[in-house]
Formats: sequence, C-alpha cells, structure tokens
Amino acid sequence: MVTTINIAEAKARLSALIEAAERGEEVVLARAGKPVARIVAFAAKLARRPGILKEMGWVGEPTPYEAFEPDPDHTAWIDEPIAPLLSQEQKR
Repeated sequence: MVTTINIAEAKARLSALIEAAERGEEVVLARAGKPVARIVAFAAKLARRPGILKEMGWVGEPTPYEAFEPDPDHTAWIDEPIAPLLSQEQKR
C-alpha cells in the first residue's frame, strides 16, 4: 500500500511513518502535491560467506581466474610489431 503525505505533515508524524514503513508500507513524501521522496523499509544486505562455491558443488576445476584470461583468437595482434609514426615530411 502506498501512502502519499505532505512534507509538513510528515515532520509531525515521522515516527508513525517509519513504523508504517517497517510494516511494509511505502510512504511517499510530496511537496505541493508532487512526489519528491519515498520512505521504505531498509533491506539488510546478506553477509558474504566464505566457501559458498564449494557448498554449491564447485570442485575447483577450472579455476575461476581462467575466465579473465585473454582469448588467443582475439589477441594475436598484441605480438605484432608497432609501425613507427611517420612525420609530416616523411608522409609526402
């Protein structure tokens, strides 16, 4: 459920609006009838757990770093020599 409330009224009822957000309601703050902000419940970020890949069945082959290795089909130009830059006089 979305509740729209004027900022002046929200100042007086901030505690009640926060409780509404904690219950899962969305509160929209408006200035002159135009929405400018939203109060919603804070969703906590899940903590990272070391070793979760092994829990998901990863056995260690291939290493995940291989995904960052350059593709040999697309890097052949790297070993080609760089042509020297020609000055304006040499181009004539």
